[in-house]
Amino acid sequence: MSYHSLDADGVYVDAGPQGPGPALMGAGSLIGDHVHNLRGEHLGLIKEIMLDMRNGKIAYAVMAHGGLLTLGGKLFAVPWEALTLDAANRRFTLNIDRERIASAPGFDPEHWPDMANQAWSAQVHDYYQHPAEQRSGQS
Repeated sequence: MSYHSLDADGVYVDAGPQGPGPALMGAGSLIGDHVHNLRGEHLGLIKEIMLDMRNGKIAYAVMAHGGLLTLGGKLFAVPWEALTLDAANRRFTLNIDRERIASAPGFDPEHWPDMANQAWSAQVHDYYQHPAEQRSGQS
């Protein structure tokens, strides 16, 4: 397995037991993936993946929703645990009604929140009904 074993979409080729396949993917191959709800309705696109440097885990996927070609839209930090990879359709699913995205805690692309702030994190995790893990050193 080498770093260059990617398919045309930038996803690592599944080389059986030796290859990462969809169980282990490069973060860059997920940027731009679509997010749909369980009804198949399009919710947005993955714009960024945020890593928690204290514990080495993915904290959030930043999803763009609205606007023209995602320009002028709003960004949303979705807890990583709230997303499910749909490898067959090369997208993610999020168990939320499309109408709820408009009222989700979001932010302007030019003014990102302090995602390490415990109160902000609790609000986001509560909204998506995925309790935040208690992390030491969180402000």
